[in-house]
Amino acid sequence: MSRQVDDSFTALPLRPLADAALQQARDLGAEHADLRIERVRSQYLRLRDGRLETAHDGEDTGFAVRVVHDGSWGFAAAVELTPEAVAKAAQTAVELARISAGLSSERVELADEPAYGDVHWVSAYDVDPFDVADHEKIGWLAEHSAGLLAHDGVAHVDASLFAVKEQKFYADLAGTVSTQQRVRIGPEFTATAIEKETGRFDTMRTNSPPVGRGWEYATGADGVWDWDDELAQIPVWLAEKMTAPSVSPGRYDLVIDPTNLWLTIHESIGHATELDRALGYEAAYAGTSFAKFDQLGSLRYGSDLMHVTGDRTVEHGLATIGYDDEGVAGQSWDLVRDGTLVGYQLDRRMARMKGLGRSNGCAFADSPGHVPIQRMANVSLQPRPDGGSTEDLIGGVDNGIYVVGDKSWSIDMQRYNFQFTGQRFYAIRNGRLAGQLRDVAYQATTTDFWGSMAAVGGPRTYLLHGAFNCGKGQPGQVAAVSHGCPSALFTSVNILNTLQEAGR
Repeated sequence: MSRQVDDSFTALPLRPLADAALQQARDLGAEHADLRIERVRSQYLRLRDGRLETAHDGEDTGFAVRVVHDGSWGFAAAVELTPEAVAKAAQTAVELARISAGLSSERVELADEPAYGDVHWVSAYDVDPFDVADHEKIGWLAEHSAGLLAHDGVAHVDASLFAVKEQKFYADLAGTVSTQQRVRIGPEFTATAIEKETGRFDTMRTNSPPVGRGWEYATGADGVWDWDDELAQIPVWLAEKMTAPSVSPGRYDLVIDPTNLWLTIHESIGHATELDRALGYEAAYAGTSFAKFDQLGSLRYGSDLMHVTGDRTVEHGLATIGYDDEGVAGQSWDLVRDGTLVGYQLDRRMARMKGLGRSNGCAFADSPGHVPIQRMANVSLQPRPDGGSTEDLIGGVDNGIYVVGDKSWSIDMQRYNFQFTGQRFYAIRNGRLAGQLRDVAYQATTTDFWGSMAAVGGPRTYLLHGAFNCGKGQPGQVAAVSHGCPSALFTSVNILNTLQEAGR
């Protein structure tokens, strides 16, 4: 279904505001100037045991002017959408750039990017979730909550729905004028079981990914996720988890499902291949990166089977855009090829600074009041064209563990030493699943882990998962990002018993 940017956004005086801001910046001698006008609407609904606990519906509207003047950045933002306000902001941005020019030893220069003229882009969705009545969305959550609570082993159910519609107008002195609209949605259900005698409890959450889709994803009208099937199995999985034996720590072969592996990709590859981290410019919030720039083209990231891409174009990806917040068109490129680090995620300044040619479109601001910073693309492990099924991977393991769903995790500031848990862990004995295990975490260094990847599933095992809440920057910004991957086999990975590690 072909969609258009909402009339209520395009009816705003976008072009006159762009003309006023850019002309003022030009008159004051800016080498680069851009204007962003944004309207971001978000809704969060949360039910506890079928009763509505939280209903938040917010909107953030405003504009930002960013300039490069005399080799320095300047930035100003406000909420009043008038020519006078944007012209004043442009003047303020230039004044700030003049002040900062004497304080910085690095001259800001941007990589070249073609001018695209007047372009429009809308993400792929059918039903705008904000066109659906709240009572219908709440009713959908309540109905599925009631279905879970009907099972004796389920004591509590948390249900939530997060939806965002992001509208953005961008114009710069080079001649790019883009108008875009993105919709994303993320439903989630968590069931809790409690052992009455001991008070011990555990949870089981849906593995449904947040997606760049509309309300059709929740209703199942697009055929992407079978909510009824997964929710029917959650009480069974949870009951088995409650009685499962605790894992014996040691080394095991792991078959990791994409519902778990996406998060390991996010933390150990996605963040590690952001060039600002690798260069030390992003150190205060979640650290830098072990994947230093002088290792580009030589760092052995993993096994020969490892092919990881950065992508701003994949349909329904949470980080998919037409044009980024520097007017750069969305692209796809290699980060790791045949196990070797071959690329980074770039914005225009980082690309020019290190002589890497064109930016790959990774500049993004999460609101009109924030400066665009280098943010993560959809970073994905590619399946093997001739790769087998998840069952095939399990069938080749004598003594191992099958890992499903993400849960808690920890990784160091260099994105190197980590451990991850999951929703469900199954013992593998002689190529067959042999029941669930409890208290499991897998631990490794990034290069050892990816170096142990011995088999990669085929396209039929591939799933695009992701998160709404990737944090970065100071002041902090949040971005949504997807990570696709197939099932994969990793050999001799260290398994911890989390209960023992906690001293219990």
